[in-house]
Amino acid sequence: MADVEQVQPRKGPSLAIQGAMLLVVTAAAIGMGWMSGGYLKGVDAPPPVPVAPENEGKVAQPAAAQQPGTGPTLVALAPITTNIASPADTWIRMEVSVVYDAPQPPAMAENIQQDLLAFVRTLKTHQIEGASGYQHLKADLDDRASIRSQGHVKQVLIRTLLLE
Repeated sequence: MADVEQVQPRKGPSLAIQGAMLLVVTAAAIGMGWMSGGYLKGVDAPPPVPVAPENEGKVAQPAAAQQPGTGPTLVALAPITTNIASPADTWIRMEVSVVYDAPQPPAMAENIQQDLLAFVRTLKTHQIEGASGYQHLKADLDDRASIRSQGHVKQVLIRTLLLE
């Protein structure tokens, strides 16, 4: 017969070491959370601007408020009603508005509306299903409108979206 050594199962680290490691990991997680919170809070807040003593207590007007007719402009486009590419018997009605960086001629809004109409006609139902499909549609509309307006459109707002 062969000699068989009896191997005792190894014990893991003691309970005290496990508790100490848990405290170290917890402290590291709290520290990282505190540091990232401080970083994010610092990113959003602009640095304070020193105010001259003679202007102290006065409210500063932004440059856009001093010059009327400049600044962001919201323009509602004509509703887009058409059938989509697949399935061909599905119709879509979409009402959108665009946000310009400054006032633009009305012809630009018509060009953007026609370009968005042409784009919507190429859509398939599976492309706009769900939340991610909606986000992709909105991103595509933003890109097309920005390109059509040479960068004057800052955002496309989808007011209504109906598929029938």
